[in-house]
Amino acid sequence: MPTFMFKAKDKTGQEVEQTQEAASKEVLIKSLRDEGLFPTQIREQRTSKVAKRSGKSFSFGFGKRVGLKDLAIFCRQFSTMINAGVSLVRCLDVLEQQTSSVGLKEIIRDIQSEVEGGATLSKSMTKYPRVFSELACGLVRAGEVGGVLDETLERLADFMEKDLELRQKIKSAMTYPILVLIVAVGIVTFLVMFILPKFMQLFLDLGMEDSDFPAPTRFLMQLSNFALQKWYIMGAIIVGLWVAVGRIKRTKTGKRYFDTITLKLPVFGSLNHKIAVSRFARTLSTLLSSGVPILQAMETVAGTVANDIIADAILLSRASIREGDTIAAPLAESKMFPPMVVQMITIGEETGQLDSMLEKVAIFYEREVDAAVESLTAAIEPVMIVVLGFIVGFIVISMFLPLIGVIQNLSQ
Repeated sequence: MPTFMFKAKDKTGQEVEQTQEAASKEVLIKSLRDEGLFPTQIREQRTSKVAKRSGKSFSFGFGKRVGLKDLAIFCRQFSTMINAGVSLVRCLDVLEQQTSSVGLKEIIRDIQSEVEGGATLSKSMTKYPRVFSELACGLVRAGEVGGVLDETLERLADFMEKDLELRQKIKSAMTYPILVLIVAVGIVTFLVMFILPKFMQLFLDLGMEDSDFPAPTRFLMQLSNFALQKWYIMGAIIVGLWVAVGRIKRTKTGKRYFDTITLKLPVFGSLNHKIAVSRFARTLSTLLSSGVPILQAMETVAGTVANDIIADAILLSRASIREGDTIAAPLAESKMFPPMVVQMITIGEETGQLDSMLEKVAIFYEREVDAAVESLTAAIEPVMIVVLGFIVGFIVISMFLPLIGVIQNLSQ
């Protein structure tokens, strides 16, 4: 999401100057008014091309990257030192010396100079929206206001560690299937481009015509000739499709289309849905337990689920809250949240324990994701081996069918 720098006045007339991420300028204005602020000036911050890149690690203006693991360690150590009564500037000085990330060192050094100059920690962190997410800045801001910065930093560290653990589980589960796929592509490419042409030349030297070859062999011959002579066309097609898909996904309509497909894919759709629900529950629980206002928390959560379809359902629920209604009803109407999640949220609203109920939902769905990843891995491995065996077997049989015909002609 774009980052906006704004000036606003609160109900007492005091001017506030901050930066905040929002889906658009209109969304930011509504969010500020909900918080009792009246914006007087808003402008979008421009970030460098390096800072616009996204992925598992976070980039910033210096062109280096900060890993999620480094950020989790940073928050955990920061929380421990704040809890021990160490001053904020001293904490930042120690953290800068202690971190092994060169990029994070530079950021901490800059934040330390900002804090020494009188800026708040949360405001200093908003200068690096690709490193410190809106969630991180919001939790730190809530901790500063409530005087519980150590607690909010600890919750932030817990959140990052659980998020990192989930990503590592998915990565490790997909490592073996990806390796099998790479080996399969390598074997097929080697057979088609190097072994098959030699066999075909051998058969042609024996006096066989193209029409004498069986249909499977003729298919492989055409595939081999195309791969050898027109390989650049295949490369151009692959690169073109990659670029086209990337550009389409950057558009709002294209992103929604791909997000819809992501949720409806066989097997993987259910897994992606569970991951999104788990992230929604964990993020909202963390924000609410840290004292972040519900409207601000819902807007932040909508930006963290990484799926526009589910984000729209969350924003509809936010609008419902603003009108004085419940959270659960719009979530149920969206059909994006299972009945169990909706009922747990309803109970949480009724009992005033929404954060603890959401934490229970997050724990349940994190376990569901673990089970789904394990079962998916167990199912993918034999399927890929069978498919690889079928492809290699088809190639071998297609190469030996003409040889059988030659032997039969010689015996006659």
